[in-house]
Amino acid sequence: MRVLGIESSCDETGVAIYDTEKGLLGQALFSQIDMHARYGGVVPELASRDHVRRVLPLIRQVMDEAQTGAEQLDGVAYTAGPGLAGALLVGAGVARSLAFGWGIPAVAVHHMEGHLLAPLLEDEAPDFPFVALLVSGGHSLLLDARGLGDYAIIGESVDDAAGEAFDKAAKMMGLGYPGGPRIAALAQQGNPGRFRFPRPMTDRPGLDMSFSGLKTFTLNTINDLGGAEALSEQDRADVARAFEDAAVDTLVIKCRRAVEQTGHRRLVMAGGVSANGTLRERLASQMDKRGVRVFYPAPQYCTDNGAMIAFAGALRLQAGEQAALPIEVRARWPLDQLASL
Repeated sequence: MRVLGIESSCDETGVAIYDTEKGLLGQALFSQIDMHARYGGVVPELASRDHVRRVLPLIRQVMDEAQTGAEQLDGVAYTAGPGLAGALLVGAGVARSLAFGWGIPAVAVHHMEGHLLAPLLEDEAPDFPFVALLVSGGHSLLLDARGLGDYAIIGESVDDAAGEAFDKAAKMMGLGYPGGPRIAALAQQGNPGRFRFPRPMTDRPGLDMSFSGLKTFTLNTINDLGGAEALSEQDRADVARAFEDAAVDTLVIKCRRAVEQTGHRRLVMAGGVSANGTLRERLASQMDKRGVRVFYPAPQYCTDNGAMIAFAGALRLQAGEQAALPIEVRARWPLDQLASL
C-alpha cells in the first residue's frame, strides 16, 4: 500500500509518501519558523495562509521524488487534529479533494499518534506494549500504549507543556523563538551548581506533570539578577542550564515511575522535545539501570513531518479505516478517544 501523507497542524507543512513494502519513498518539509520568529510565537492566520501557498508545490515535489503518479497511490492521509483549526483545514481540504479526484480513500490521522508511531519508522522498531512519553510544544503525555489505537493516558501536564515552557523561558531570557534548541545549546555552557530550580510535582506520587511553576521560578531568578537586559552571557547560560536540568529531571522521574507502574520493558519518546540531547542521555541512563530499552525517532521525525502521518495513515488504511464523508478537524482531540484497531 502506497500512501500520501499531509501534515499541517501548526507551523510546518510536511508531505511524504510511504509504501508499506518499500518504506519511505519521498518527503519534504517547509518550516515557518523564520516568519513567526519576528512575533515571538506562531500567528495562526499567517500559518494557515502559508500552508495554502506551500502544500501543493510540496506534493508535486514529493511525487516527483518518489516517482509516483496518482494512479500508484492507494490512499491519502492527513492530520485532522489536534492543532490550529485553520491550518488543519488547509491540509484536510487538499487531502480530501485529491482523494476524491483520484478515486482513492482518505484517512484522518491524530497528530500525536503520528508522533507516537514515528519510532516505528526505524529499522529497530519497538513492539507493543510500551510506555510512551510524548513531549512537544503543545503536549506532554505519558501513555500506556497496548496496541494500535489502544492508548491509555497515565500522566499529563496539568498546565504548560514541556516544549511550551522551554519557549517561554527562552523568551524571558531574550533568546527568541523557538526557544527549546536555543536553551539546549546555551545550557552546554552553563555552570550546573550555580542555581537549583525545583522539580515540580516530583515530591508526591503520580505521573502528572507541571511546568508552570518552573517557568515562574525562572522569571523570578532572572528578575533577581536585574532583568533580562542585565543578564551577562554567563548568567543566561547558567539559568538555561538550571532550567533544562529541572525540566529533564522531571520528565525522567515521571518516566521511571511509569515503567515501574506498568511493568513494560520498552519506552518510546517522541515529539519535538525528544530531540533534546540531555533528555535522551539521562533517560537512557536511568532506563538502562532498570533493564528498559528506549526508542526514539530519527531527529528529522521529532518535529512535525509528513512521514509520520503517511505511516500512521497507512497502518489505519490497512486496518480498514476510512474518513467519513464530511470534512472534520478537531483543534482538541484526546488521544485516548481514538478507535482501537
